[in-house]
Amino acid sequence: MARSESLRGKRVLLIIGGGIAAYKCLEAIRRLREAGARVRVIVTRAGLEFVTPLSLATLSGEKVHTDLFDLTDEVEIGHIRLARDTDLVVVAPATANLIAKMANGIADDLATTALLATDKPVLIAPAMNTRMWEHPATRRNLARLLADGVATVGPGDGPLAEGEFGIGRMAEPEEILAAIAAALGGGAGTLHGKKILVTSGPTHEAIDPVRYLANRSSGKQGHAVASALAGLGAEVVLISGPVSLADPPGVKTVHVESAQEMLAACEAEIPADAAVCAAAVADWRAEKAAGQKLKKEGKKTALSLVENPDILATLSRHKRHRPALVIGFAAETEKLIENARAKLKQKRCDWIVANDVSPSRGVMGGDDNRVHLVFAGGDEAWPLMSKEEVAARLAQRIASHLTAKRKAAE
Repeated sequence: MARSESLRGKRVLLIIGGGIAAYKCLEAIRRLREAGARVRVIVTRAGLEFVTPLSLATLSGEKVHTDLFDLTDEVEIGHIRLARDTDLVVVAPATANLIAKMANGIADDLATTALLATDKPVLIAPAMNTRMWEHPATRRNLARLLADGVATVGPGDGPLAEGEFGIGRMAEPEEILAAIAAALGGGAGTLHGKKILVTSGPTHEAIDPVRYLANRSSGKQGHAVASALAGLGAEVVLISGPVSLADPPGVKTVHVESAQEMLAACEAEIPADAAVCAAAVADWRAEKAAGQKLKKEGKKTALSLVENPDILATLSRHKRHRPALVIGFAAETEKLIENARAKLKQKRCDWIVANDVSPSRGVMGGDDNRVHLVFAGGDEAWPLMSKEEVAARLAQRIASHLTAKRKAAE
């Protein structure tokens, strides 16, 4: 379905927060109107410092709402009508302050009251200084919103208003429109036209016909990443080791057993725009697997091991078809950031998603994860989230990165 068709006749309530990125909302409104959507606007008091009601009303063709105690509106319980008479609520820019209020159910102005009163889907486009984005309070608040089902688009990397450079730049109007179309159940999604390879689960390295070497991986995180990427419109190929999980809908899944089979399947699927190597690949395999079951004979048995191929390094160093973005996972029990950064350099990948898998953490096979995203310029500590929430955030970061890369090349 074309995006214009998916947005035609849809009702969007746009809540504009107080940030310099508010100017992007003018272009977003224009494009939404061109696509046939009806746009009504609420602007916070801080938002009025950056955009004017006149410009917003001119572009939207609707009255702009600013005051909770507007007598004309409140006779009709205006904030309830605005919150319910819509198909989607979009908050852009979603400042740290707005995110905090949303996460904690605070309703002290028209914008936050409408957000608390709505029963419609909500999409936020965060925008703030990098330090504010990385602050533990913001991470906790965002994790709560994700758990509540709030969708996000961005932020991306780039120059910020303060003259700094980093994460916190609001998504561009084109990205926001794609996210709106996806949230409304149509449109291409922010990763439409991108092919992404994901590996997941353990590998089983045969010792004999009934025994094998493996890692303690359920595949939950890798499968969640594949689902999240597909939800953003990507063509996803999931190369899965042996797991007890169902194949994600809308994803091409290739089932393998060993590391050698997984590498062959990956190479058969490139070129690709990105690769997410979430599989817990066994580092070693038996030099020669026995043809029959080995029997205990009351004496020590020597098992000769050889190293398995390094899938992450192979994709990162591929001469002809290296993906534009290669992401590895690092499961560590000590020196998390130090080991992850060493792996980033050694494998020559772009990002490492690092997590502490000490037995006390309950990550291996569990439903939650606490990760660090490590990259050449630094790292981000993400709060404790479900593996689905980690996947959703990672998918959005991938989408923002690939979009920025495309725009830079244009």
